[in-house]
Amino acid sequence: MSEPYRVPVIETDRSKAGLAIHLVATTTGRSARRLSEPGRLNPLDCRARWVAMYLSHIAFGWPLERVGHVFGVNRATAGHACRWVEDERDRPELDSLLDRLEALIAGLFDAPRCELPR
Repeated sequence: MSEPYRVPVIETDRSKAGLAIHLVATTTGRSARRLSEPGRLNPLDCRARWVAMYLSHIAFGWPLERVGHVFGVNRATAGHACRWVEDERDRPELDSLLDRLEALIAGLFDAPRCELPR
């Protein structure tokens, strides 16, 4: 049997996706470790991972293909996740959460880099 298709992902992208996963896990009460695992998830964890994918797509400006590579899914799955979240933004509490998380990420990445002393 052949190995699944995998695209190399740079460490910076992994770190950014990890940030999105941890922010979503913290604000939804889900397990960040569980959201990072490959394979099928229970419905609540799956939706939380979809929110992290959407957040990566919007906050980092990643195209769906890049989101898919980083999260280990195909582009169609990343697109489905983002469409689901976009539809769910009609719910005021989710819309507010996403606005706050997007602003938090923008604040982190708009700040000047800090060089640590050696």
